[in-house]
Amino acid sequence: MTGSVPEETVAEAFEEQRGRLVAVAYRMLGSRADAEDAVQEAWLRLARQDAASIDNLAGWLTTVVGRVCIDMLRSRGTRPEAPYEDRLPDLVVTEDDGREPEDDVLLADSVGLALLVVLDTLHPAERLAFVLHDMFAVPFEEIGQIVGRSTDATKMLASRARRKVRGTRRPTSERRQQRAVVDAFLAAARSGDFEGLLRVLDPEVMWRAHTPRGVVVRLGATEVAGRLQHARHAKVTARRALVNGEPGVVVWGAGGRPVAVMACTVAGGRIVEVLSVIDPRLLAAMDVPRRPD
Repeated sequence: MTGSVPEETVAEAFEEQRGRLVAVAYRMLGSRADAEDAVQEAWLRLARQDAASIDNLAGWLTTVVGRVCIDMLRSRGTRPEAPYEDRLPDLVVTEDDGREPEDDVLLADSVGLALLVVLDTLHPAERLAFVLHDMFAVPFEEIGQIVGRSTDATKMLASRARRKVRGTRRPTSERRQQRAVVDAFLAAARSGDFEGLLRVLDPEVMWRAHTPRGVVVRLGATEVAGRLQHARHAKVTARRALVNGEPGVVVWGAGGRPVAVMACTVAGGRIVEVLSVIDPRLLAAMDVPRRPD
């Protein structure tokens, strides 16, 4: 939005930008709640600003949100946090109809788990340069003003981040293979096929479950397959779904209530890691699709 903003239209103009600002902050911070906090801080700063003095509201807000996010990331670095594996990233769960995630507008605000992990390892300035330029096409000159670097130095920040992120992009053929592996996993779990489960689970698979008691970790295909075999008689419905754009599983119980969400990491034709959520409180906070008829 270009041009000065009259005082009486500030709130309306801000709301027009909110969705984009939350998307920027989410990719910077990896948390929907933190992203909302960052955007709210931008609104508070805007409320204290003479709106008529702002020539480009969209650019001004992007700059403020970017700086707030950098401050939040740096603050995280100065205090102890739970290890990443013990934190539950925001999970966007959608139906998997076989289309590629980039064709699905419902996934516009999601970030794949692999990308989220990589972004979490970047220096705050690298992360901002990559997110703003590669994901939102903000010019390097503007990004440089946010991070206090020259345009060339900002390009280098984005280049370093891009090299680290490149390995998280998966071709269409690999996504098809992932779907096939998850389908085979579901079929074996439904029938209690122990050998079938061993064929699709990596021998050193890690199953990390967020339960009402906390995070429970199980290691090894034999251990995981054994647990799944014992649960095969449960009266549930399980279907493949997209979890942050990657093939996963949703399980519904009686009355269509979701009882589990699983994000599966597939490599080399086998499942190497499963992030599962069975805590009702955490599930209630997710927007899980209704059980198919």
